[in-house]
Amino acid sequence: MAVTIYDIAREANVGIGTVSRVLNNSPKVTTETRDKVVTVAKRLNYQPHAFAQALARKRSNTLSAIIPFFTNYFFIQVLQGVQETLAAVGYDLIIHGANTQEQLEEYLVRSMRKGRVDGTLLFSLELPDVFVENFIDKKNPLVLVDTFHPLFDSIRVDNVIGAKKATEHLISLGHTSIGMLNANLKSVRAKERLSSFKETMQLHGLDIHEEFIFNSTFTKNDGFSREAGYDAMIGLIRSGAKLPTAFFVSSDVQAIGMLAALRENQIRVPEDIAIVSFDDIEIAKFFDLTTMRQPMFEMGEIAVKKMLERIENPSAPISSTNFTPTLVVRSSCGANKNYIFSDSN
Repeated sequence: MAVTIYDIAREANVGIGTVSRVLNNSPKVTTETRDKVVTVAKRLNYQPHAFAQALARKRSNTLSAIIPFFTNYFFIQVLQGVQETLAAVGYDLIIHGANTQEQLEEYLVRSMRKGRVDGTLLFSLELPDVFVENFIDKKNPLVLVDTFHPLFDSIRVDNVIGAKKATEHLISLGHTSIGMLNANLKSVRAKERLSSFKETMQLHGLDIHEEFIFNSTFTKNDGFSREAGYDAMIGLIRSGAKLPTAFFVSSDVQAIGMLAALRENQIRVPEDIAIVSFDDIEIAKFFDLTTMRQPMFEMGEIAVKKMLERIENPSAPISSTNFTPTLVVRSSCGANKNYIFSDSN
């Protein structure tokens, strides 16, 4: 397989943007870095511009990204990885926000039109069966992000393991009464995290209190929102029932809304209620949230790399990249530490 700028970047221990700037004689690179990249490129027998020229051959140099929501922190951070990686190879990105099934199908049809885009990135949405055969027959490159189909390249996070780790962390801190604030069950992520939470509780012989498991009915962001977290917690508080000592929350942004509701009612975190959430979005650290970290930026980078490789080699074997979320411990769980658990913990 031909050497690409990814190979050079890896060997030189620099970003692909740096490699691109060196190969395009940009002045915004130090002499030391330029020499290192050029040395690696020569050693690997890389032909300058060959990769970019191959990509540009009879192509639009444009990809489309279909996402459910423009305002979701998760997608914003994944798209940052996509955009930065595409910019390094001179590609443009068209972003479609598909809030309904009709919009999803419309944007998939647009993406399959010959010459419009060179490939499609589909985020967190199930590919309708009717389009599976169409993408394969027309040989239109498709990469799935945060979703899965066996016939297409994919990148996703293991929600089952992530929810299990989050729940077991609360159990390890001595909690036996644990609730869950979940997103809308229309979301595959929400379904997987809920199922794993229940299975983990059962595995440890703990009672599952359905009255303290709240599945959001919000449609905005599939319930992955501050409003959903706030309303869920306010509802539970107003019910008058004795609250659990801990909650697993299906996203950081919901947990932020939950924190506001607890603060309004003089309920302390973590003294009265411990919290572990999911995602580790950029602002999670400012709320001291213990959370399951997803490599969002890296997911965007890998999605683009898979796409460019698929464009260059349509017959390559299908690949699936699965990340295991990492537990990041802050003060919201009551562990009183700030560190990251490795997979060996």
